[in-house]
Amino acid sequence: MPAIKKIKPLGFPWETSDPFLFCAYHEDQYPKGNGKLGPADSLEGRNLGQDFTLKNGWRMYHGTKVPGFPAHPHRGFETVTIVQKGLVDHADSLGAAGRFGNGDVQWMTAGRGVQHSEMFPLLETEKENPFLLFQIWLNLPREKKMVDPHFKMLWNEEIPKITIKDDQGFSTKIVLVAGTINNIKAPDPAPNSWAIHADNDLVIATLKIDPHTTFSLPKGSSGTNRSLYFFKGNEVTSEGFTIPVNNEIILEGDKELVLKNGDEEAHFLWLQGKPINEPVAKHGPFVMNSQLEIREAIHEYQQTEFGGWPWPTYDHVHDPTKGRFARFPDGTEVTK
Repeated sequence: MPAIKKIKPLGFPWETSDPFLFCAYHEDQYPKGNGKLGPADSLEGRNLGQDFTLKNGWRMYHGTKVPGFPAHPHRGFETVTIVQKGLVDHADSLGAAGRFGNGDVQWMTAGRGVQHSEMFPLLETEKENPFLLFQIWLNLPREKKMVDPHFKMLWNEEIPKITIKDDQGFSTKIVLVAGTINNIKAPDPAPNSWAIHADNDLVIATLKIDPHTTFSLPKGSSGTNRSLYFFKGNEVTSEGFTIPVNNEIILEGDKELVLKNGDEEAHFLWLQGKPINEPVAKHGPFVMNSQLEIREAIHEYQQTEFGGWPWPTYDHVHDPTKGRFARFPDGTEVTK
């Protein structure tokens, strides 16, 4: 039986399978910074506040001075934010904050409700500020949807990097954000996550495959939903298919997949996990099990703002002189 179930083009955001909700992929070639963490280039002609059109290689998204996503609420799921290039400034209604990127991952359990902002500070003023981010929405099971919010950092230095060579000596490099591969285990996820239990067979990883490399994706377990998102490169071949870039490869969970890369380095995001198999009701930033719970979430947010907003602006950015850091709700701070 073949490993490949289906091949489909990538849209925006990327479609995912239970237990994931979707994946937003952002790549922007930001210009030099203006010294105030925004772009030095003109913002003329942009639909500021709603700038999702790729103009001159970059977007402001919901930002008006600094690119990014000012304060917004979440309830009922988790965000796993992988920043391969560039930086993110985080601030939230718990009082937590951080500046992370260039390989770091933030794992945030929204649970019963949190507001956060995610701005993309352009620190470099003498050169461009390239940026590449994945934000994966991972669902929470019903019993965990109303847990206390939780903020966790997985620093680049702590995330396993695995190199696998084929018979010709060509390499595949895996960055393991969640799960276990070849008996190598990723850092623990947030404590209430679906990913915390090994039986759920959850993997989040990125792959970088050298040209002309053969790579075997090890099999998972039966009933696991599994996809490879081919987002950069040219083409790969497998099971008689020639698969061009910008496609999702949907796989059987318990079958090994052998990929042969073409003449360009190929980049993939690998997502897999056992499904939660519960009803999903979604409305913008809220993901619950019923429309009644969605209405309750909206009403509670209108009443409480999930604790309010303790920062001076909704698009808060940190001091340009700060490096990578995380300040947790209890006031402890980690610098990198």
